[in-house]
Amino acid sequence: MGARIASPEFRRALAGQLRSAARSLSRPARPSIRRPKRRPGFAVAAPARPPTAPKRKKARSLRHDPLWARTFIVVGIVLVVASGGLIGAEKVLAKRYNDSVKRDTLLADDARAADPARAPSQITGPLNFLLLGSDARPVDNVDGNRSDTIIVAHIPETLDRVYLVSIPRDLRVEIPPYEPTGFTGSHEKINSAFQYGGGGSGGVQLVSMTLANLLNIRFDGAALVDFTGFQDVVKALGGVDMCVDHRVVSEHVGFDEKGNYLHPHDGGTPVVYEVGCRQFNGWQALDYVRQRYSLPDGDYGRQRHQQQFLQAVLRKAKQNGLATNPIKLDRLIRAVAGTLTVDTGGMSLESLMFGLRDIGTDDIIGVTVPSEPQWIGNTSYIIPFEAEATVLYESLASDTLGGWVEANPLWVNRL
Repeated sequence: MGARIASPEFRRALAGQLRSAARSLSRPARPSIRRPKRRPGFAVAAPARPPTAPKRKKARSLRHDPLWARTFIVVGIVLVVASGGLIGAEKVLAKRYNDSVKRDTLLADDARAADPARAPSQITGPLNFLLLGSDARPVDNVDGNRSDTIIVAHIPETLDRVYLVSIPRDLRVEIPPYEPTGFTGSHEKINSAFQYGGGGSGGVQLVSMTLANLLNIRFDGAALVDFTGFQDVVKALGGVDMCVDHRVVSEHVGFDEKGNYLHPHDGGTPVVYEVGCRQFNGWQALDYVRQRYSLPDGDYGRQRHQQQFLQAVLRKAKQNGLATNPIKLDRLIRAVAGTLTVDTGGMSLESLMFGLRDIGTDDIIGVTVPSEPQWIGNTSYIIPFEAEATVLYESLASDTLGGWVEANPLWVNRL
């Protein structure tokens, strides 16, 4: 396949969206005080209480979108990083974290950087961690699940920053055979690897094999997150403040005339998030960040809103004094830890926290694989711009991502 170059139109459109996002996110967030007027067919202000779905004839209840987990995973990383900066608190927090998270073998042997039994006592870089989001935990092992959130967290040799390389869920890749499930291999969307691995820990292992081959790297650890508990994190923060940059009509949450939950597809009046700044509680933030169909740039807009939410969480955490209050930070870390299954490759969480103690929230850099949507047959894929993506992969493997980031600002989000 020849090298693909981003068309001028595609680049201009994406650059415009990034500029728009930067302008909207630069405005200080403040909660909305005035209740918006109601319009026929829409509930412009989301009720303060969480929706409780009644029994339904069809299984179309308030679903959990695994794509949401991307931001939640990042929040987990930020909390672990932040905890390392608390003098004398690492050991206590690490023990609490160790008692809360589930452990499993998430990396295939061929994708693992080192034997867990020989893990060093002192953390040294570079490090690569595989982070996946799913609505099923490894204990479920439900075939048919797909992981729509895939992130490679790269920490350079200097251990002073984190690059979060988001792997598009629809990226067309070669998935290798996986003997435990009898899968013989194919060229498909990368999120299918989770399903072909049988879901759960086997699914993560097949994803790790696929990415190890694609990126020519090995992983030092992995994490699988069930994002449904993210609302507890927002609750622990007392809500988050965000500015809505485009009017968003919910595809997932609606209410009847009495204020009871009723899915919009079943005649419920959908929640609408009007342009402006307001405070979001847990379920409102979750619903807002899931939306893409009413956005002018679709899934790119949804990813932008996820980044907006992350900034809002970091801002609120700073306002709440988490960096200097071990008790508050402990409460928030435990809310995150309850949703995680981890494979640290034999490294202790205490050592990991201490090794990453110099990384601050300003040292987290988001990276997107240079790519564009494309139809092949009757299936929509994400196809990388081969020349640019290849250089990204090589920079990741050689621990020179800093140079790639400086040379490719269009595909970089400084969180």
